[in-house]
Amino acid sequence: MNRIWQQSVDPLGNAWLSTLAAAIPVCTLFFLLAVKRSAAWRAALYGFVAAVIVALAVFHMPAVMVAGAVADGLVFGWFRIAWIVVAAVFVYDVSVESGQFTVIKQSIAAISDDRRLQVLLIAFAFGALLEGAGGGGAPVAVTGAMMIGLGFPPLQTALLCLIANSAPVAFGGLGNPVRSLVAVTGLPEADFSAMLGRILPLTTLVLPFWLVRVLTNRRDTLAAWPGLLLCGVTFGGIQFFWSNFMDASLVDIAGGLITLLVLAFFFCKVWSPRKIWRHDEDPAPAKKSPHLAVGRVIWAWSPFLLLTAFVVLWGVPSVAKVLEKTSWKQPVPGLHLQVFRMPPVVAKPYAESAFFDISWLSTPGTGTFIAGILAALVAGLPLRRTLRIFFMSFWRLRLSLLAIMAMLGVGYITRYCGMDATMGMAMARTGVLFPFFGTMIGWLGVALSGTDAGSNALFGSLQVITANKLGLSPILMGAANSAGGVMGKMIAAQSLVIGCAVTGQAGQEGALFRAVLRHSIALLVLVGLIVVAYAYVFPGAIPSGHHYWGSSQ
Repeated sequence: MNRIWQQSVDPLGNAWLSTLAAAIPVCTLFFLLAVKRSAAWRAALYGFVAAVIVALAVFHMPAVMVAGAVADGLVFGWFRIAWIVVAAVFVYDVSVESGQFTVIKQSIAAISDDRRLQVLLIAFAFGALLEGAGGGGAPVAVTGAMMIGLGFPPLQTALLCLIANSAPVAFGGLGNPVRSLVAVTGLPEADFSAMLGRILPLTTLVLPFWLVRVLTNRRDTLAAWPGLLLCGVTFGGIQFFWSNFMDASLVDIAGGLITLLVLAFFFCKVWSPRKIWRHDEDPAPAKKSPHLAVGRVIWAWSPFLLLTAFVVLWGVPSVAKVLEKTSWKQPVPGLHLQVFRMPPVVAKPYAESAFFDISWLSTPGTGTFIAGILAALVAGLPLRRTLRIFFMSFWRLRLSLLAIMAMLGVGYITRYCGMDATMGMAMARTGVLFPFFGTMIGWLGVALSGTDAGSNALFGSLQVITANKLGLSPILMGAANSAGGVMGKMIAAQSLVIGCAVTGQAGQEGALFRAVLRHSIALLVLVGLIVVAYAYVFPGAIPSGHHYWGSSQ
């Protein structure tokens, strides 16, 4: 028999105690990672157990619903995250096994041997292109694998890729986070897109300098200022223009691709650093070959060209619609439309949907896997050897995959039992400081769920309701949720696992978390201050839907 269950944001009758209880699973996870330095899979399992106990004992969620939420999270975690990681690493391993990656390194070196500029080309520009095309774990997985192949240190590689995968996140997956905001608020897509395009470019201008400063000292960072400035201005300018005057879907693809081409031309034909910067332990730069044939370069890049093409193809709405027809969707027994979010989190009681989505073909991971198979054929690898490469990749990632699945279990329990809403409501009580703390809600949402779209789905309605109560712009605060969320992406547990998995550091997630946390918080503060400035200093710059591409919506 179906049983209706209503979430409570204050199950203990005391807001502070309820918030502390809701935070137990997340605190358990982060304590084990950052303080005890536990392996991610072990920390994730303990966090999972803590989430189950709190959901049952504190929030009094029926056991059948807890089980349904866990099962839903595991299905989503495999098809939408874990499978993408496996497939992306498989593509990289094919390129290494076939010898193509050696030529890729030569072609990148033909642009520049300078590590600072390679970070901009790969982690920033190419990563933004991948984020725009599909998102998920692909940008960090692919760019991390490429940089390891080029000889970057593992921990530094993971750190750089996580930080770089921030500014593009709000428009990732062909604008999926923006559509999530529209779905839960009913407000115009064009206004959210334009607002994000007025917040994030200000951080994008800083990000290239930030990345290279992580890589090296201040003097060597400033020595590369022409390239860093061009990178930030190019991507930030396209991000602003496309989001305000075109659409939300192609912001990252256009920005990443154009930035990549502009930087390659600039570094080859216009400017190069006076002194090439490399790590002390790096071998001397290889002598550039003037006879590197274009056809050979294209052949070498074919695995990643195919990967990009398939991820973009999988994200095209008309194609995605066809592929989705192959998915098997079934309501989660005992959970679908039986958990109700209640006011004041939402304007009126809202039933949470819950589907097992066996998206075996429509997931970008399958497109990436097909790209890997085709890349192996192009490289001339026999099928048996290709399959051996795949299973070796899978086995190498086994503990990381376990961590991802456990963390998705935590995230789904948190969502369906209402722990996320309890923590969000605590920040919503901050009154005049809400523009800043509302940005933190988005950060928290992505840190918990691992996706900006997920955070917007969880907290977008809360942001709008609170903004209306406080006399703030709901467009600003909805966008603030997404903009703050992009800075939480780098500390999301599955992001840490992916970063360590592709750089060969399984078990070092705690060290990576400690390294990246301060960058996440500092960039969050920057976004929060920008949102505060729009709220109280420049409210006239907040779009109102009267003269933008979506004004008819």
